[in-house]
Amino acid sequence: MEQLVVFFASVIANTFSALAGGGAGLIQFPVLIFLGLPFGIALATHKVASVALGIGATLRYVKEDIVEKKFALFMLITGVPAVFLGALAIINIPNAIAQSLLGVLTLSLGVYSIFQKKLGQDYQPKHRDIKGYAVGGGMLFFIGFLNGSITSGTGLFSTILLIRWFGMDYKRAVAYTLIVVGLFWNGVGGATLALISEVKWSWIPVLLLGSFIGGYTGAHLAILKGNVWIKRSYEVVTILIGLKLML
Repeated sequence: MEQLVVFFASVIANTFSALAGGGAGLIQFPVLIFLGLPFGIALATHKVASVALGIGATLRYVKEDIVEKKFALFMLITGVPAVFLGALAIINIPNAIAQSLLGVLTLSLGVYSIFQKKLGQDYQPKHRDIKGYAVGGGMLFFIGFLNGSITSGTGLFSTILLIRWFGMDYKRAVAYTLIVVGLFWNGVGGATLALISEVKWSWIPVLLLGSFIGGYTGAHLAILKGNVWIKRSYEVVTILIGLKLML
């Protein structure tokens, strides 16, 4: 019964995450705690399993050919070291206040998107010069640190940054988030936490399967439905995660 609950929670969480560009921890992480895992073990288990979300989404987005390899490499270089540092830091930092503040910020992203009707509907590249990459890279580094240390929602920050700073539409931004953040950033964070913390390995197979199915399904729905649906999903997920983190 536990395995079934974990599997279906993983499928649902990762489907919404792949559609909205982040937020798998909204459902999956609390379920692991509800089933009896201590915070640290639940966090490490969730991070390890979330890599399959990126794999499932990547397999679907590769067919669309909308990801520029050089820009994806830029996100890897700026984010991966920060993820590693964040995963090390979470072991020593009390995160109750940090999560409440992050909740307010996440909630504000959803409200902001609601009032910006045209946000992320068209692809208009910008800030692709040295200064633009430097500022954007600094913000990606900060998001990477949060990704390594906070349980849920950081993919949503990456998505909105790619839209606002680099001029992407929702569909393209979500693709980068799922591939770079979902696969590589989460891979580094999961590996780091697995080395320094305990993982519930008996649940990993069903979590990986659920994450993979959800990642592919959510990516397929995002491609099928387009920017308007993705925008609405992003707004719902950010508001729910914001409230969860605050409460």
